Amino acid sequence: MERLQAAIEKARAQRDDPSTSAAPPAGKARATGKVPVATTTTETAWEELDEIRLRTKHLHRNRIVTFEGGQDSAPYDMLRTRMLQQAKVHGWRRIALVSPHANCGKSTIAANLAFSLSRQRNLRSMVLDFDLRRSGLTKMLGQNCQYSMAEVLQGQASFAEHGRRYGTNVAFGFNSGTKVHTPSEILQSPQTKEVLDEIDATYAPDVVLFDMPPMMSSDDNYGFLQNVDCALMLVAAERTSMSQIDVAERSVAELTNVMGIVLNKCRYLDGVHGHDYNYY
Repeated sequence: MERLQAAIEKARAQRDDPSTSAAPPAGKARATGKVPVATTTTETAWEELDEIRLRTKHLHRNRIVTFEGGQDSAPYDMLRTRMLQQAKVHGWRRIALVSPHANCGKSTIAANLAFSLSRQRNLRSMVLDFDLRRSGLTKMLGQNCQYSMAEVLQGQASFAEHGRRYGTNVAFGFNSGTKVHTPSEILQSPQTKEVLDEIDATYAPDVVLFDMPPMMSSDDNYGFLQNVDCALMLVAAERTSMSQIDVAERSVAELTNVMGIVLNKCRYLDGVHGHDYNYY
């Protein structure tokens, strides 16, 4: 708790010093373009995270295809690369994954992006499950967690105790499945921003992906999205209507930058808008 308090005080001092930061435009998240510099302390913090244990069969059952790479990983690798290019151009690091409604495949894409990002050895990436009402990533990757991200955000556990590391450059923050009674209030609390600032200071991630709840299911996103640099919207082919996309996009744009829209669950993969797997 002493380290947490020290990090909070440091973050407050940096925010209050006009020489180190400028106020972001109204309704938009801060995008400084500055990447924390990795230090020996940072490397040690990553090494001390518990290493995640994965079962290949469980991953296959849950459509996690980037774990082993290869041609099935190609669509996610392309999404990863285009996402990183956009982030680099605009100086974005915190990226929320949102969807207009449930069952758009958001958690599946988050998990696949995590393993795709792991092959970018020069980058440190984090994937945090901020859908506090569910434990989608936890079940998808077959994990058991003592703590939840809700407890980390409330200061009841540290990320050092809770986080799980894959390889040397990807970290996960899961949910335990314990029912959270006030997820919206937690996500829009000033303490959440302070905890994220502490995680930034300790682990210096180059990219942080937030797996968020559906936009139309609750006000969780509306209370949190001002803490990210941009949002990538995921929609389901033949399920998400244009009106739902329009409403969700306008809502996101009021809170942060819209990185783009990804059409998921499309049955037609070959051709102009697909991927030529025969190349591989």
